[in-house]
Amino acid sequence: MGRRLGPLLVLCASLLATTTLPATPATADPEASDAATAHSDRRARPLDQVIPAPASVREKGRPYTITPRTVIRVHEERAPDHGRGRQRGPGAAKDVRQVAEHLAELLRPATGYRLPITTRPGRDGIQLRLGGHRGLGAEGYRLDVRERAVRLGAREPAGLFHGIQTLRQLLPAAVEARDRQPGPWRIAGGTITDTPRYAYRGAMLDVSRHFFPVPAVKRYIDQLALYKINTLHLHLSDDQGWRIAIDSWPRLATYGGGTEVGGGPGGHYTKADYREIVRYAAARHLTVVPEIDMPGHTNAALASYAELNCDGIAPPRYTGTEVGFSSLCVPLERTYDFVDDVIRELAALTPGPYIHIGGDEAHSTSHEDYVTFMRRVQPVVAKYGKKAIGWHQITAAPARGTVAQYWGYDRTGPQERAQVAEAAQRGTKLVLSPADRAYLDMKYDKDTPLGLSWAGYVSTRRAYDWDPADYLSGVPERAVLGVEAPLWSETIATSAQLEYLAFPRLPGVAELGWSPAATHDWDGYRERLAQQGPRWELMGVNHYRSPQVPWPR
Repeated sequence: MGRRLGPLLVLCASLLATTTLPATPATADPEASDAATAHSDRRARPLDQVIPAPASVREKGRPYTITPRTVIRVHEERAPDHGRGRQRGPGAAKDVRQVAEHLAELLRPATGYRLPITTRPGRDGIQLRLGGHRGLGAEGYRLDVRERAVRLGAREPAGLFHGIQTLRQLLPAAVEARDRQPGPWRIAGGTITDTPRYAYRGAMLDVSRHFFPVPAVKRYIDQLALYKINTLHLHLSDDQGWRIAIDSWPRLATYGGGTEVGGGPGGHYTKADYREIVRYAAARHLTVVPEIDMPGHTNAALASYAELNCDGIAPPRYTGTEVGFSSLCVPLERTYDFVDDVIRELAALTPGPYIHIGGDEAHSTSHEDYVTFMRRVQPVVAKYGKKAIGWHQITAAPARGTVAQYWGYDRTGPQERAQVAEAAQRGTKLVLSPADRAYLDMKYDKDTPLGLSWAGYVSTRRAYDWDPADYLSGVPERAVLGVEAPLWSETIATSAQLEYLAFPRLPGVAELGWSPAATHDWDGYRERLAQQGPRWELMGVNHYRSPQVPWPR
């Protein structure tokens, strides 16, 4: 969080929200694009040339070639699961087939092949197998590539899904095209055994400053899935807009959702919209974490209901960018009726384990009131069967099981860092989102047309070149639950603008969350990252051509 913004930003945000970003070099240089996508290099891509870097790679044997005769075979082991006597039911077979269908949908347009899905046994084709593989955990996979067959195995469906993202990146970039492309479609021979370093690998999208409709959120989910991100954190409320329908407090969405930065129309998700986002994310093995920021960042709610204000007077709706001025009325009992209703309805819509309750920049709330508020609200989250996540200020009063999300940066004071470290030593888990490393809304450099700079410039290398295990002094590695890349929307309003800030930095944060520390090497990573450029061009993903990356012509 920490949006320390200048007085001209509202005007800048309004102008930038209508900015047409420069076309990617693929559009500016058709010959370069053709060269990048025509597979002039027909050799199979080495198995380690993917993002995130796999945990273990062994190159061996001849490549496998996808042909018109290729089939996708699905297998689901019927043996007791993991030796615990639990038989997998028909739902597991459905999960395997869903992954197979996702793979087929990815491959059919560019290859032009039928790629039928079958349960018939056979030794050829692309084989997906669920079951066994005890050492892979809930998200790991094993990919064996031989001349006659590709065998992808996992303990759980999420592992199979992550495995096909690796398989996808091992094919030529032209596989991303939506029309038929020339082959060959080769995958190098060998074995990848892969498991994630951290259980939580997230990206946050702020839909409160500027509202992003459901199709835009789905588009971002697809991009996150390619890099094995498993959590989508939606920032659903703030001073500028309330974005989720709450039946017991309907004006939150209909009135509080009617604004955004710069004075635009805003918008909100109906409950059906939100369920569709959750469903779409789950099909790609991402968990949605909804955030209702409180006790600060609440002007949209306070403007919607006068009874939530200590003086009983509703403030006007807000379209600016300054922070820290709003607060729920902590002594007012009606506040906790409101909180209970909102969390109850949100928990019923959210199958994932977490609800984010914000908690940062509550500058208008005294420390005593802040502690009182958080001690009352965290048990409400637990009452409805969820775990609370809060920005790291919540370490002033963390409940058992609450996760703190650290957004500090190099200029964060030692006392604040010490409070976080002390909480971590006592058992509070941390999600790391350092603003000068992981905040995707920071400018790349002084010339970037979009983004902010209060935490400094965040180049592509800076977003990648840090280690979550030792980032915070005094925090034991066991306390790090994972990493998250937030993207605040003061200066963006379209998918193209979102992508310009997210790419190429997002894959670096994804790799920090997935890959073993031993694989982290900027020089090698930048070469792998460069190979993603032609893929993004064919996917229509706008991206910043960082001079730190040796992009292909």
